Amino acid sequence: MTALLTDNLPLLAGAPNGIKKLRELILELAVRGKLVPQDTDDEPACELLSRIAEEKARLVAEGKIKKQKALAEIGEDETPFELPTNWTWNRLGNLVTESGAGWSPSCEPRPREANEWGVLKVSAVSWGIYQPEENKALPASLTARPEHEVAEGDFLVSRANTAELVARSVVVETTPTHLMLSDKIVRLKLTSLCERRYVNLANSAPLARDYYSRVAGGTSSSMKNVSREQILHLPFALPPLAEQHRIVAKVDELMALCDRLEAQQADAESAHAQLVQALLDSLTQASDATDFAANWQRLAEHFHILFTTEPSIDALKQTLLQLAVMGKLVPQDPSDESAGELLKRIAEEKARLMAKGKLKKQKSLPEVDDEEKPHALPSNWEWVRFDLVSHTRLGKMLDKAKNKGELRPYLRNTNVQWFNFEMDDLKSMRFEEHELDEYRVIPGDLVICEGGEPGRCAVWKGDIEDMFIQKALHRARPWLGISPFFLQFCLKAAADSGFLDQFFTGATIKHFSGEKLAKYPVPLPPLAEQHRIVAKVDQLIALCDQLKTRLTQARQLNEQLASTLVEQAVA
Repeated sequence: MTALLTDNLPLLAGAPNGIKKLRELILELAVRGKLVPQDTDDEPACELLSRIAEEKARLVAEGKIKKQKALAEIGEDETPFELPTNWTWNRLGNLVTESGAGWSPSCEPRPREANEWGVLKVSAVSWGIYQPEENKALPASLTARPEHEVAEGDFLVSRANTAELVARSVVVETTPTHLMLSDKIVRLKLTSLCERRYVNLANSAPLARDYYSRVAGGTSSSMKNVSREQILHLPFALPPLAEQHRIVAKVDELMALCDRLEAQQADAESAHAQLVQALLDSLTQASDATDFAANWQRLAEHFHILFTTEPSIDALKQTLLQLAVMGKLVPQDPSDESAGELLKRIAEEKARLMAKGKLKKQKSLPEVDDEEKPHALPSNWEWVRFDLVSHTRLGKMLDKAKNKGELRPYLRNTNVQWFNFEMDDLKSMRFEEHELDEYRVIPGDLVICEGGEPGRCAVWKGDIEDMFIQKALHRARPWLGISPFFLQFCLKAAADSGFLDQFFTGATIKHFSGEKLAKYPVPLPPLAEQHRIVAKVDQLIALCDQLKTRLTQARQLNEQLASTLVEQAVA
């Protein structure tokens, strides 16, 4: 590899998908003749091809192989770059003495056992890795076909797979007996006058991948296929035989280096994630204000090295919300009206509305018992059922086909994300006059998903003047003195911690029913503290978003620098 790349290896490996791209670059340089130096004493590739042609003619004359059709000459449009002087462009088929595929009988849905016969699955052929355990057992009622048995030295190419994986290949170094090819795997017998592993890496290089993406058939990206003829017609750059061996050795060395870099990155990312989580846990688990202050100071001193990845920033967001609903994010003010007094005022207002017939009498719910409380609260907070701080309405399916009523926009589950609405795909339907108040949302309403990701919610701010809900959405309208923004923080924190899961119904598809939502315990602070918490969370979440933006910008710059280095190396 050039000194330019060697000196900048950390930059290349650290770019987005850096190690994957580094592996592709190694293969690209290998097949362009830029990975190892050329040796003028090497037999030129054109002479090597002449010797291969002579060998194949001899084998045909001896009746050991069949005469093959001549392959088309390489066209100028198939040679995207210049080769070293002793290299030549060639088709894969010119190195092949025999080719064929296997068969695909109806097999048993299990791997073969002991010395049973089995048929290889397409997954047995990975990127340079042969996985014989990927097979299905041949039923005892069928007779094996030994002519399709895999042998050492076979060059196998998958004929059918996804667009990304079709035509991946492997050289079989060793193999168990009694394993047969399926008809989705092409077997090529390569001449002894080539380095099979060089052919394999040439078949995996970006130039070959571009070729297969152009010629592969199939209407779906989930299943593409290439024919044996298309595989044999693959154009690739052929170096002298001695250089083929040197290239394979260098690729092995560099791929091993990539493996080590990948392992180091994985270890570093795991250690970083564990450190971040341990420090964040120390905040939520602080025993008192003094302990919390000390833990926060410890975190703040290392902020610049802790929150350097998207997962760490997401973990910080989750912890901020958890601190918010535990009463640890902002200080308490003894002069605030307590949550208990706030609840009394709400109860009085509800009684007044019921006396005037403007509110139906609600079912009484038991107080939140100690077993239901996931954490302790400050002295002026209260645990309270969701039904006591908000009156709710669950949307229902309305008749879209009805002719009465005006067409109006409505929110669906997919429009509601955490803390915001996605309005690009709004639908409309007809609502009759008597349905308008029942399904309308107004600024300050908390819209909550019943299914999909139950509990996902956002506060409606009135972006569209007349908006309604329909099917699988709860509309929660908090009582005066309850911040809907604080309630959405409660639901998100409970969802992140898993506490919310116990309120879901449904064995396979989870739902957050109105009955369960009514019973959900909410940690309620004084109204003044609710506002302080919302302001602080908004401020800190904005900071987290800024961190993510800077991280994205840094990664983009890193990627641009890495791409420039790659372009210079290839050029």
